[in-house]
Amino acid sequence: QVQLVESGGGLVQPGGSLKLSCVASGLIFRNYIMRWYRQVPGKEREWVASISNDGYRRNYSDSVKGRFAISRDNANKMVYLQMNSLKKEDTAVYYCNARYIANSNGYWGQGTQVTVSS
Repeated sequence: QVQLVESGGGLVQPGGSLKLSCVASGLIFRNYIMRWYRQVPGKEREWVASISNDGYRRNYSDSVKGRFAISRDNANKMVYLQMNSLKKEDTAVYYCNARYIANSNGYWGQGTQVTVSS
């Protein structure tokens, strides 16, 4: 049974930082591309960042480029999202996603709330 569990969300002031974590179980982690998405009520889920299965390739949406950093630890089946210079518009539920490298099979976590507010 595959599980992705996010943590690290919370309330932070504009300009602050948070680091999200996602731990995976039930899969061969090194065979999965890992991604972070976010969603606000009434809007579609938005892709934020991706990291290749070997950790060498990283991509970011324009809205977070230069502020967020994705990383992974294959030994411990973890993926992280370091979020700096947070803005109010970064407020959302953040989801961890695992996509198998050989096909479109994927899994989602339950999400963690990030609120940026003064």
